[in-house]
Amino acid sequence: MKAMIIEKYGKHVPLVMSEQPMPDIGEHDVLVEIHAASLNPIDYRIKEGKMKFLLNYRFPLILGNDFSGVVVKVGDRVNTFKPGDEVYGRPRKNRIGTLAEFIAVHEEDIWLKPQNLTFEEAASIPLIGLTTYQAFVDILNLQKGQKILIHAGAGGVGTFAIQMAKLMGAFVATTASEKGYDLVKSLGADLIINYKKDHFEEMLTGYDAVFDTLGGEALEKSFRILKPGGQIVSISGMPNARFGKEAKLGWMKNTILSIASRKIKAQEKKSQTRYHFLFMKPSGEQLKILKQFIEGGLIKPIIDKVYHLKDAGQAFNYLESGRAKGKVIIRIK
Repeated sequence: MKAMIIEKYGKHVPLVMSEQPMPDIGEHDVLVEIHAASLNPIDYRIKEGKMKFLLNYRFPLILGNDFSGVVVKVGDRVNTFKPGDEVYGRPRKNRIGTLAEFIAVHEEDIWLKPQNLTFEEAASIPLIGLTTYQAFVDILNLQKGQKILIHAGAGGVGTFAIQMAKLMGAFVATTASEKGYDLVKSLGADLIINYKKDHFEEMLTGYDAVFDTLGGEALEKSFRILKPGGQIVSISGMPNARFGKEAKLGWMKNTILSIASRKIKAQEKKSQTRYHFLFMKPSGEQLKILKQFIEGGLIKPIIDKVYHLKDAGQAFNYLESGRAKGKVIIRIK
């Protein structure tokens, strides 16, 4: 099968089109012919080697973390899916590789794709949808009337998160540029802060939650806007020791994370808030819930550009430039 691979980590390491062996499937696996995949910031972080502390991969490595496609074969103990089913999903972290013609995934990591979406639209959903759902439902327990700041509202995660937060009845503030203003307004954002001109930490106060997709300085300043008892969920900040214990990383890595996240722990204590680092988990059951929201017209996919598989390198460059408004898609079939 054709696949886009890297032979080593590095920012300027090229993606190469390569012939790779067809994936083997286990008794609980489903073999999917991929029609489309989407790119996410975690993809270029993996490519550059920035995730080595948490993820250990062998080369050649096929990149890509979510997809949509058609089931072509199922394992002996699979009862949920059959050949011909149109599905979407996010493979578990040790089985990534959606920039390819086929992928083998565990049956628990996929679900039937929303019937009202194209394959390209469906491929845009799994990673950002599961990330947002787990942040808002599993961690924050976001409630009607609560106030949340969503960073980078016009980005891939942000466009989904705004819609999800409004669906849950929250008041949504978001940061965006002038170019992203109309988009985030159309998605339901209640307050839009131009991050190029204004300082969100000077404009907001008494917030219940922050959904951080940026890390760095934006994360540090986010503690200032929370009320006591408020919470931050970050997908781009520093993993802390609490995450290390939950992920069972072992005492050595937990010790490293504890030392590296001391500043965040101090900010938690000072502001009487709680910080969570989120590394999203695959879930077919949650994809089933998202399918219902999408088919009910409550959440819609936002796509910026679609590239062919052979142009995946260009797609990576565009995503990393920060100019994308919505998702960047790779069309495979």
